[in-house]
Amino acid sequence: MAEQFTTRLNVMTISSMSTFANIKGGFRKGCKDVYFYRLLGISGNYVGQIGEMDEMLNARMQAGAVSYKRIRELPKVGVGDEMAVYIRIYKEWLESGRTALAFPPLEDDCFRKVLSMACNRVLEQYRSINPNSNDSQEQNFIIKLLFWLDRLMEGWLTAWTEGESIKLVSENVNKKQEYLFYIFLTFLGFDVLLLQYKTDISEDMERLNLSGKCVIGSFSDVDVPPYEYRGEKTAAAPPQRTGQGNMRERIAPQRTGQAYVRERIAPQRTGQEERREKTYEELAMLSSSVVMIAIHNRKGDVIGTGSGIMINKDGYILTNNHVASGGAFYSVKIEDDEQVYKTDEIIKYNPDMDLALIRICRRFSPLQIYRGSGLVRGQRVVAIGSPLGLFNSISDGIIAGFRKINNVDMIQFTAPISHGSSGGALMNMYGEVIGISTAGFDDGQNINLAVGYECIRMFAGGFVQ
Repeated sequence: MAEQFTTRLNVMTISSMSTFANIKGGFRKGCKDVYFYRLLGISGNYVGQIGEMDEMLNARMQAGAVSYKRIRELPKVGVGDEMAVYIRIYKEWLESGRTALAFPPLEDDCFRKVLSMACNRVLEQYRSINPNSNDSQEQNFIIKLLFWLDRLMEGWLTAWTEGESIKLVSENVNKKQEYLFYIFLTFLGFDVLLLQYKTDISEDMERLNLSGKCVIGSFSDVDVPPYEYRGEKTAAAPPQRTGQGNMRERIAPQRTGQAYVRERIAPQRTGQEERREKTYEELAMLSSSVVMIAIHNRKGDVIGTGSGIMINKDGYILTNNHVASGGAFYSVKIEDDEQVYKTDEIIKYNPDMDLALIRICRRFSPLQIYRGSGLVRGQRVVAIGSPLGLFNSISDGIIAGFRKINNVDMIQFTAPISHGSSGGALMNMYGEVIGISTAGFDDGQNINLAVGYECIRMFAGGFVQ
C-alpha cells in the first residue's frame, strides 16, 4: 500500500556500470530496495562500458523487465504560462495538508500518495542545506522537481507500481537542486547512477549521505555519445507490461512527444500565445531572469551590490549606470546556478538615463520588455531585485505617478525596494518589464522610481529580444 511505501538504500555495492544494469531491487511488505551510486573518474574503455550498459538495459527494456534512460542534463525549466500548471498542482498539495499530490499520470491514489511522501522527504533535505529558505523558494523548488519529473518520465509514470524497475543514468551532476532531484527519484523507487567523470558533488551534498560512491579512476574529460534506444519503441514510451512481477496492467495514453502534464492540462495554443495577467506565484518564477551583481574594486573587494535583468539570450544584462560605474569588475549570481560569473565587460552606458549594459559568458532566458502604448496610475506592478543583498526578493505595489527627473521620464511606484534593488525589474502583471528600479527616497514611505520602458528601448533597443 502507498501508506506503507518506503525505500531501503544501497543494500549491495555498485562498482561498475554492468552491475548497475543487472541489479534489481526487491520489493517486500511496502519496502523497495533502491540504488543510488556515483562512479567517480574514468577507467579502461569508458565509452565502450557506457555503450555496453545501454545495450544491456535496452534489451531488458524490450523484454519488459525495466524502464531505462540515460541523460546528459536536465531539461531547462520553463517560465510563465509553461509553469502555471505545476504551480496549481503545488497549491492543491498544500491545501490537502501535503498528503496527496494530484499529479495526473495515474487516476488512482497510489502514485499520488507516494509522490507526496517523496516531496515531503526531499523538502527535509532541501531545508537541511538551506535553513533560511522561505515559502516561495520551497514552492519554486518543488514545482521544478515536478517539471523535471514530467519531462523526463513521460509515458512511464502511467505504468508505475511500487515494485516497478526504473533506472536513470546522468552525467556530471554538481548543482544542488539537480542532485536533490535524483534523491527525489530514489524516494519514488527509481535506481539512479551518476557518471561523475569530470567532477563530483559538493561537500554539503556528500554530507547528506544519500548516495554511495565508487572511485574507478581519475577525473577527465571524455566525449560520451548521447543515449539511443534501438528497440521497437522510443525510450519515452517503453514497452507496456502485462502483469509481470508486481505490475498491474494499465493502458498508457498515446504520446506525441510532449510531456503528460502539458498534454492533459495546459491550455491549447493556436500559434499565438494568450496574453493574460499572471498570478504572483507565476511572476515570482521570472526571478530566474533577474541577477544579483556584486561590484568589486581593483583589489577584488566588494564595494556594493545591485541587480540586473537578462535582456538577451547571449549574456547581456541591463542594470543602472550607478551600479556599474566605479567598479573594476563585477560578479554575477544567477538563481539556481551555483557558479558565480565574473566580468569586466561594459558594453555601453548612459549616465543621464542611468542605464548600463554588461555581459557575461552564459546563455539566458531574457525577460520581455513592454511594447504597449502607455501605462496608467493605479495599475498593479511587481518589483524583483536583491535589496540589501537578499537575493531576488519580490514585492508588489501600484504605479503612483509619472515624474521627469533631470529630463528623464521616470515611473513612481509603491512596491518596496531598498539599496541593492537598483537595476532590478519593475514588471506589470503580464510579466513584462516596464521599468528598471533606480532610486528610492529613504525619508518617504515607498516612494520609489524606475527608468521607464521607453528609455530602455531607446538605450538598449538593438539588444532587446
